[in-house]
Amino acid sequence: MDEQKYGILSKIKYPADLRQLKVEDLPEVCQELRQDIIDEVSVNPGHFASSLGAVEITVALHYVFDTPKDRIVWDVGHQAYGHKILTGRRDSFYTNRKLNGIRPFPSPDESEYDTFTCGHASNSISAALGMAAAAKGNHVIAVIGDGAMSGGLAFEGLNNVSSTKNDMLIVLNDNDMSIDRAVGGMEKYLLNLDTNETYNRMRFKAARWLNEHGMMNEDRRNVILRLNNALKSVLSHQQNIFEGMNIRYFGPFDGHNVKDLVRIMRQLKDMKGPKLLHLHTTKGKGYEPAERQATVWHAPGKFDPETGERLSEDTSHLPAKYQDVFGETLLELARQNPRIVGITPAMPTGCSMNIMMKAMPDRTFDVGIAEGHAVTFSGGMAKEGLQPFCNIYSAFAQRAYDNIIHDVAIQKLPVVFCLDRAGLVGEDGPTHHGVFDMAALRPVPNLTISSPMDEHELRRLMFTAQLPGKGPFVIRYPRGRGVCQDWHCPLDEIPVGTGRRIKEGTDVAILSIGPVGNNVTKALQALTASADTSSYSVAHYDMRFLKPLDEDILREVGEKFKSVITVEDGIRNGGLGSAVLEWMTDHGFSPHVIRLGLPDHFVEHGTIAELQHLVGIDPEGIMLAIQQILTHKSH
Repeated sequence: MDEQKYGILSKIKYPADLRQLKVEDLPEVCQELRQDIIDEVSVNPGHFASSLGAVEITVALHYVFDTPKDRIVWDVGHQAYGHKILTGRRDSFYTNRKLNGIRPFPSPDESEYDTFTCGHASNSISAALGMAAAAKGNHVIAVIGDGAMSGGLAFEGLNNVSSTKNDMLIVLNDNDMSIDRAVGGMEKYLLNLDTNETYNRMRFKAARWLNEHGMMNEDRRNVILRLNNALKSVLSHQQNIFEGMNIRYFGPFDGHNVKDLVRIMRQLKDMKGPKLLHLHTTKGKGYEPAERQATVWHAPGKFDPETGERLSEDTSHLPAKYQDVFGETLLELARQNPRIVGITPAMPTGCSMNIMMKAMPDRTFDVGIAEGHAVTFSGGMAKEGLQPFCNIYSAFAQRAYDNIIHDVAIQKLPVVFCLDRAGLVGEDGPTHHGVFDMAALRPVPNLTISSPMDEHELRRLMFTAQLPGKGPFVIRYPRGRGVCQDWHCPLDEIPVGTGRRIKEGTDVAILSIGPVGNNVTKALQALTASADTSSYSVAHYDMRFLKPLDEDILREVGEKFKSVITVEDGIRNGGLGSAVLEWMTDHGFSPHVIRLGLPDHFVEHGTIAELQHLVGIDPEGIMLAIQQILTHKSH
């Protein structure tokens, strides 16, 4: 680190060093920390605007509280780059999100300062309350923001906070954003919520005086709090939702005034009972391009820190992204079918539903960070005759598992679940890999589960899914670009439960599902080019559907081949390979089956190519499996 550029920050390795400084030094620390994040992320891309907006909160928390003894629980961990830099990882932060480098989100496996895993939103209050219930004299702080307060789990946590004895502090980092602009009644409520500054000062002084004179025991505190809430409701003609739950509310305050934050947090630190500190912040604070376009700068890729120019490569010659093919096809289908509606939990730009949202705003619904609600909301629409396309990232859909079963599958409702980011997603790591959907959903009755090998197949599956009588339909597809130079194609129906033979063969059969089948194609091309194995004949089948399976293909494979390889970009236990083995056993076939997929442990972060190689589902790994079988056959 350049000590001239980062004069104070270069001397801070851990929060204990930060706490040696004077309060007057903290604005400079914040400026240097913000610049360090800008410099680092500009060359090593990651989540950007959220961490810039949380700099002052981060510095104040580590300055006031005795971390790691005091426990800070972060929500939506892309706020936490400043936290990582201040907690012993400044010198290694350049490895952030790289294979074997710093993890993309806080993780207890990486640092004692990372108290809880937080790759998904809305879990901080519940986790922090659990810690507070088990605490032995240490403080517990939940930092929730970036739209996470709209999640159902956050309200479940708040409800329990109000009825469980605890002294925890909830810091609400309110930037009116998640990734896209936050939506919903809670976000409007927070935006409009206002508390008189004079009233706040009087309440601080009164609370401190009562606490110092021993008048804030449990019974008196509850009586005083109820009287305070009642008086405030009468005077303001409105009820504060947090105070209505007997959680003391303070704010809203400027979340970028670090000296005021230190003063306020010191006053709240030893106050008994649950407290919520509401802070207004600006996502992307301190970097003008990010402040202007926070959604674009959530994770901007490489950029010039001086000019703000994003250093994107020329992609005009590359295939389109799967998400964009989904977005364009959804709009095309919606123009043909007036029953189609689009639903997404706070990811219209990330999943490209913003394409339909712009053209048909009355038929698209961003429900906020609330995956379970998105599914049940879709079920309600389907029950009344609409055709919902509910787009959720595969990893986030895990949070709605019961809703899929209880509110859609049991009733056979025609909801189309488009699971974006299925399979390994790369640098976001194990919290975001969409690798459990096939194994998790396969046992659920009434579901059709499919995965396209390319963009043309995606379009055809979307067309098929919205046809009458199809019931609940899952289409899973990956992050990134496809393989077709022109994704446009006719919208033809694919008979449910049918696969296709991609290549004839006689020695070995490979059964794949989804885009990983393109790796099989590359492996077979390499096999043909190899002098050692060019004489062997390998068949390739694209199964298309995990449920129902194409039994004609399976019977053909069972009768014709003694060696079978299954390939899937998902967890090996319970997925395609398991389904094929079960079917073969049930029908009296016993081929030698090698299952390629993810092992029974969480795969860390890295590029998709690196991770596919690591788990053996890249062309090289598939080639090795083929050679293993062929070598065995030759002996």
